[in-house]
Amino acid sequence: MISARKWADSHTGKKLIRYTMVSVITTIFSLTVLLLVFGVFQWWGQLGSTIFANEVAIVPSYYLNRRWAWGKTGRSHWGKEVLPFVMMSQMGIFVSIFGALYARHLDTQFHMSHIEATLVVLVANVLSFGIFWVLKLLLFNRLFKFSELDEFDEHLTLEEQGKR
Repeated sequence: MISARKWADSHTGKKLIRYTMVSVITTIFSLTVLLLVFGVFQWWGQLGSTIFANEVAIVPSYYLNRRWAWGKTGRSHWGKEVLPFVMMSQMGIFVSIFGALYARHLDTQFHMSHIEATLVVLVANVLSFGIFWVLKLLLFNRLFKFSELDEFDEHLTLEEQGKR
């Protein structure tokens, strides 16, 4: 059985840890935007605020995933990277719409205070995107994969450094 430390130092382990950290960072970002536009400024209701917050979070999510989690640099490929990423993100936002609608339903049914409604819509947003986390991991791993030659070169470099 491979130790947790050894797995975390592996190429796959590092990638998964970075992907997870990007998810944490962008979730905090979208929740902060949602808290501001719905909870503080009250610009829109649960639905509009959820859509806005999650749309805004797509940009940092894409760049952090592409560059940091998958180590890709240079120009993005529209058809192979950007479009699939945006489409998958939109699917997550579509599910978050149902979470926002349910949060609005609970707010109406239980006559919640604005603070309670804000907490419910934040939780609904997190749960909605939790559904897509693993699916997005699988997709992004294919989108931003290294070529076999790059992986072989990395393996040889690590062997030369005595890390394998």
